[in-house]
Amino acid sequence: MMAFFWQGAALLSLAAAMSVHADMKLDCRPDSVSLSWTNTRSQDDPSLIRLGNCLPTSVSAKEATFNVELSDCHFRRMVTGDQLVYTNDLTYISSPDSLMLPFTEPVVCAYERPREWYPPMYDPVVPHTYGLGDLVFHMGLMNDDFSGPAPSTAFPLGSLIPIMASVEQTSHQPLLLLLEECVAANTPELQPESEMFTIITNKGCLVDSKTTRSKFEPRQKSSEIHMSLQAFKFALGEEVFIHCKLVAWDPSGLDNSKKACHYVKEHGWELLDNPSHSSLCDCCDSSCKSRRTRSVASGTRRIAHNAVLGPLTVTDLNA
Repeated sequence: MMAFFWQGAALLSLAAAMSVHADMKLDCRPDSVSLSWTNTRSQDDPSLIRLGNCLPTSVSAKEATFNVELSDCHFRRMVTGDQLVYTNDLTYISSPDSLMLPFTEPVVCAYERPREWYPPMYDPVVPHTYGLGDLVFHMGLMNDDFSGPAPSTAFPLGSLIPIMASVEQTSHQPLLLLLEECVAANTPELQPESEMFTIITNKGCLVDSKTTRSKFEPRQKSSEIHMSLQAFKFALGEEVFIHCKLVAWDPSGLDNSKKACHYVKEHGWELLDNPSHSSLCDCCDSSCKSRRTRSVASGTRRIAHNAVLGPLTVTDLNA
């Protein structure tokens, strides 16, 4: 429950929180969301509407309704200046025999940031473990051959930092784990004033590999991914936190929004899981747009989770 968190918090203008989409009515409450989607086209089936990973709370022939907590349904939280913003996606999952194409609408709730609120601090440990339903995500610093935890959280400048991420899939079909985004920051929670250094962006492009020895290591199994990150000058000698978006996919195919790419000197961008299809990485130097329509229509399942690793320290032995 989040009620204690919002004591003294104020909603921004309710009009700003209401969607302009004719089919959707959104009510942003202090710690929950009420959303109603009304069918105005006879071909649409309200039971196929999803809010993040949540099914409708109630469904009729013409309407799907969601009454959910902000801590559910994979709402994403972002701190921007004096606002706390929660975002999600309302998605229509088209059935195979439907004539209606799938679509996605953004869902945004913005709140005034309470003056007394500060990001929660914690005592980080390595590795971190995150539970999401019956999926359990791990992210940790490893030793040189990825056979166990790192003996230290201090790494010399220019050395390789072994990082492992995985997802346990007790009752799921095999999943493909990818790192969609990663940044290094000087704070355990990203804020506008945080200093950041981009590691992975553009739906899985390890951009740091273009100028360093950073790379993805050969995959041992689909539910794990190993990355060797060259220790950087960013926040040298200070505590650093690695923020990553871990994404677990149905492994039924890759595209330019579902990939792990690193740059190989004198060769170019290479796709980790199938180098013969490295053309999927061509967008890494421009913009890799999500093929949302194709993914939803094909029934592909995507489960994302944000993880924080740290603190770690990069040391300069010549200092």
